[in-house]
Amino acid sequence: MITVTDLSFQFGGQLLFKDVDLKFTPGNCYGIIGANGAGKSTFLKILCGELDPTKGSVTIPDTVRMSVLRQDHFAFDEFTVLDTVIQGNKRLYDIMKEKDAIYAKEDFTDEDGIRASELEGEFAELNGWEAESDASKLLQGLGLSDSILYDLMSTLKESEKVKVLLAQALFGNPDIILLDEPTNGLDIDAVRWLEDFLADYFGTVLVVSHDRHFLNNVCTNIVDIDYGSIKMYVGNYEFWYESSQLMQRLIKQQNKKNEDKIRELQAFISRFSANKSKSRQATARRKLLDKIALEEIPASSRRYPFIGFDMDREAGKDILFVNDLTKTENGEVMFKDLTFTVNKGDKIAFVGNEQAITALFRVLMEETEPDSGSFKWGISITKSYFPHDNSEYFNGCHDSILDWMRRYSMDQTETYLRGFLGRMLFSNESVFKEVNVLSGGEKVRCMFSRMMLFGSNVLLLDQPTDHLDLESITAVNHGLDNFKGNVLFTSHDYEIVNTVANRIIEIRDDGTYVDRQGNYDDFVEYKKSQGILNIKL
Repeated sequence: MITVTDLSFQFGGQLLFKDVDLKFTPGNCYGIIGANGAGKSTFLKILCGELDPTKGSVTIPDTVRMSVLRQDHFAFDEFTVLDTVIQGNKRLYDIMKEKDAIYAKEDFTDEDGIRASELEGEFAELNGWEAESDASKLLQGLGLSDSILYDLMSTLKESEKVKVLLAQALFGNPDIILLDEPTNGLDIDAVRWLEDFLADYFGTVLVVSHDRHFLNNVCTNIVDIDYGSIKMYVGNYEFWYESSQLMQRLIKQQNKKNEDKIRELQAFISRFSANKSKSRQATARRKLLDKIALEEIPASSRRYPFIGFDMDREAGKDILFVNDLTKTENGEVMFKDLTFTVNKGDKIAFVGNEQAITALFRVLMEETEPDSGSFKWGISITKSYFPHDNSEYFNGCHDSILDWMRRYSMDQTETYLRGFLGRMLFSNESVFKEVNVLSGGEKVRCMFSRMMLFGSNVLLLDQPTDHLDLESITAVNHGLDNFKGNVLFTSHDYEIVNTVANRIIEIRDDGTYVDRQGNYDDFVEYKKSQGILNIKL
């Protein structure tokens, strides 16, 4: 159990949250949500002792062991994979190393024997004899082979390191597990394994994630960091979201009724206060007016941008024809003999090899040439492109956001551009911020703003949800879902892929592909029927 009492934290003069009183109990999984900068990761760091609160306390029983998902992917490069995973239980790892050092001595003394005997007893109590087997099971569950157990971490790919560090956090049945963005870099098979693992877990789990589908599947409670406070709600993310939206609507409706009543009373008072025959009624209404208090809706830090795409012209019958496309980069086949036709109304999610998908989009946007094959866009098609790497749009550019947007807008007036940017959460003085110093999320919102200006009937988007918070991801989801044209896209967000796409094209690591109608859940079921589930978003 974790008990949080009267907790407050201030950083750089900004109060992130105050007077927080919460209890986290075993058998529950708590999803930590909040806008970017609200303090989600900071809260986890306070719970695990990496940061001290400004006020208040965090109480965890001495007998409880906590495990944390490490974010530094290079911290364990000098260790083997097995040693890295076992370090999830620091005490067990220390015992193993001390035992090895004692047994390696040439002058083994009686004192060494006594100490070794003590260590062996504690080693057995901590299930040390099963440590390698347990580590292997975790790695295999996450899609890694146990053949890498004795490889150095420095030799692994980034995606493999992510899984090893996640296995480390889960190793040894810790009482408390803190996970900050655990699904980043995981394929769908690994995510589903993790969902099953956490659903059955006996301990206390706290997780920060932008993956709405994951939060819905694992969370028993939602912990919302907003309004400068932290509040806990029963249920998963979807239940919290729908409930919070309903509450906001009810509050607004009630306020509307109150406001109408106040206007009615104020009009009466204004009209009759000078009339002696009505003065008594006016006084009574003034007293009633004083008793009516508008229920204030706090100025939430959670803000939803508006993302919506309008077409200047509807596409004709012919959208895109791709015939036998092949592309190789640095001697590696990205895709070969790729053939498909985009039909009117298609919203196609590309999954699998990310490098290959980026290569395909760049070919379709004529940024690079294919090795062989051809493609042809319909004559009525206009395209907007969201590239995976947007650095060329911002690096070295000293334009303000306002001037940067002016480059792409037919309407050059400041009033129009400010109105447009306001919907994307750039308001007041923020529009004069230089684009080369924007955060990753701010750059993404700029790129969406740019796309929305073009009025295109086909959208190509390469990982558009990277760097975005839950609110912006939700806005992207709605924007793509409501768009009446064609969409070709790839995203790590399960919910977007599943709700927007009506067709899935998987490009495999060997360059071959699978093309299936239906949403992502349909595609996963198809893959399961084939005995395969090593697909990646």
